[in-house]
Parts: sequence; C-alpha cells; structure tokens
Amino acid sequence: MDIKVINGNELKKGDTILVDGQFISKVTDIKTSAPGKHGHSKSRVEAVGVLDNKKRVFIITSEDKIQIPIIDKKNAQVISVAGDKAQLMDLETYEVFDADIPEDLRDKITEGAQVVYSDLMTAKVIKSLK
Repeated sequence: MDIKVINGNELKKGDTILVDGQFISKVTDIKTSAPGKHGHSKSRVEAVGVLDNKKRVFIITSEDKIQIPIIDKKNAQVISVAGDKAQLMDLETYEVFDADIPEDLRDKITEGAQVVYSDLMTAKVIKSLK
C-alpha cells in the first residue's frame, strides 16, 4: 500500500487518513480555529477507524504533514463461505486468504461469486459483489 503526504490545511471531511502511522481512518469532522497571536490556525480532527470503528480525535496545524493511504481495489473469487468468513482467491496473483464478510453482503455472497476487495495494511476487506 502506497502513502501520499499532504499538509494539514488540505485535509477534508470524508478523506481516508493514516492516524499514528497504523490506523486507517475516515475523517468525519474538522473544526478549524483562527490563527493565534504567535502561531498557525489549528484544526480539531475527528476520524473513525475503518477496521475497528473506534473514534479518534487529534489536533493538527496547517503545516502538519498528514499521511493518506492509497487503497487499491482488487478482484477475487469466493472459494468457500463459513459463517461470516469467506475464503477468497485473488484473480491476478492467485493468492488465497480469508476475509470477513460485511453484514450487508452476508446473504448475497456464495461460492464461485466474484467480489471487489481492498487490501489494507493489516487486513483485506470485502467491498462489494462484482
């Protein structure tokens, strides 16, 4: 997974960022204060983890560097389904791995179906049926 770096003043609501270098999170709210007498404007950023749904709040200045992960979407075929887990095979590399099935797709994913997934740092997440 590649990483792009931007300044804090370029961050927008809805961006996917890397918090503390390890938590992929989606920005849910940004509140910016006016610059003070001796410094830059500061922003209070709220973000929710993509994998763990934990809320993370931190303060940045307009000069701080923010890491943006570049997330690739890949195609895979479902080999088997067991409960809320699916065994998938990547259609390009033929790598076989397990992934959790999202709740909204649990009834729709069957053996032999093709899915679109994202390869995040620590896990592979199923995004949709193809």
